[in-house]
Amino acid sequence: MAARRWSREGTDQSKALSVDRGIFTRSDPAEIARSLKEAAEQSRWRRTTPFRSAMSVLTIYINRSGKDLDENQRKVLEAAKGELRKAFGKL
Repeated sequence: MAARRWSREGTDQSKALSVDRGIFTRSDPAEIARSLKEAAEQSRWRRTTPFRSAMSVLTIYINRSGKDLDENQRKVLEAAKGELRKAFGKL
């Protein structure tokens, strides 16, 4: 029997934010941030501000990917955090 992956189940079935499929594989940090911002602002399910929801989704993805995340993509996603702060005027 396969091990249960609660984190994957949470990601697949979460209604917190509906992000575009494959958004975390894009190479443009600004595009990732724009997509997350739009999803956070449109979401009716979030429990906090759009900024915190978007940042949380990005951080969870980075953390859950762990060592399987390509180093170049990790840099893109970390840069997307800065772009997200900029997009929400949090600098």
